[in-house]
Amino acid sequence: MNQDFQTVASDLPAAAVGKDPATGSGVRRFISYPATLLVTGIALMIAAAAAASVIGHWIPQGKYDPATLVVAMIAVAIFIALYYVLVHWVERAPFRDLAVGGAGRELARGILLGAGLFTLVVAIAAAIGVYTIGPVNPWQTIWPMLAMAIFSGVSEEILFRGIIFRYVERMAGSWIALLISAAIFGGAHLANPNASPIAAIAIAIEAGLLLGAVYMLTRRLWAAIGLHAAWNFTQGWIFGVPVSGAKESGIIEGQLDGATLLTGGVFGLEASIIAMVVATAAGVIVLTLAIRRGRLVAPSWRRRSSAAPVFT
Repeated sequence: MNQDFQTVASDLPAAAVGKDPATGSGVRRFISYPATLLVTGIALMIAAAAAASVIGHWIPQGKYDPATLVVAMIAVAIFIALYYVLVHWVERAPFRDLAVGGAGRELARGILLGAGLFTLVVAIAAAIGVYTIGPVNPWQTIWPMLAMAIFSGVSEEILFRGIIFRYVERMAGSWIALLISAAIFGGAHLANPNASPIAAIAIAIEAGLLLGAVYMLTRRLWAAIGLHAAWNFTQGWIFGVPVSGAKESGIIEGQLDGATLLTGGVFGLEASIIAMVVATAAGVIVLTLAIRRGRLVAPSWRRRSSAAPVFT
C-alpha cells in the first residue's frame, strides 16, 4: 500500500513538527513555512466549498431525498482530495491525518464518544425536566441529517484541526494552536441561524477544546471526524433538537422548555450549561491523556533554542 495512506504510531509525534523550512530552494522554503501552508490550505478549502456548492445545485434534491447524502459524499471527496493535494503535493509530507491504517477503529471510537456524550447531555436535560419527546417523524428524515453530519464532520475537521490547528501548532505550539483553533471554530458558528456570542463561546469551549484534544491525542483526524459527526447526528436526528442553531426534523421532535441556561434557547442544547460541562469535562480528560502521552508540541522558538524538546 502507498506509504502516504499508512500510519506508524512511532512516526506521529515527529510528523506534527513537519519538515525544516530552512532546507531546499528559496521557493520551496517559502512554500514550506507553516504560515504559507496555512493560507494555502484555507484557500483550498474555500475552493472545495465552492465546488461542493456548485455540485449541490446541479443535482436535484427533495426534502427527504437520499440524493442529499450523495451530494454530501461527493463534497466530502472533494475536501479530502484537496487536503491530499495540500499535504502531499504542496507540503510534501505523508498523508497521515487520513491514512487508512487503523481508521475504522479510530472512527468508531469517535462515533461512540460523540453519540455517548450527547446522549448524556439529553439524559441530564430530561432528568431536570427541560427536554421532552414530541411527535414521531418519518424515518426518511435520516437522509439530510446523515448528509449534514458527515459533511460537517469531515469538512470542518479538515479545516479547523487538519489545517488551522496543525499549522498554527507548528509555529506556536500546542497550547496557542488549541486556543486559536477553538476561538475560530466558535466564531465561525456566529454565521449559523439563531447564533449569539454566548453560543459561539460555548462552542469554542466545549467543542473546540474537545475536538482539538482528540486530534492532539491521536494525531489524526478520524476520531475527531467520528466524534463531530456523531454529536451532530445524535442531537439532530435521534433527539430532534437544533444542531448549532439549525432546526431540522429528526426521527422525533424534541421539545426544549425551560431557562435558556439549561436549554440553550433557540440555538439548542449545545449552548446550554449542560453541554458545556459534559463536553468540557470530556475535553479536559482527553487533553490530560494527550499531555501524559507526550503529545504536546513546543513552540518553534523553543524547538530552535538549545535542546528544547519537541513535545512538552
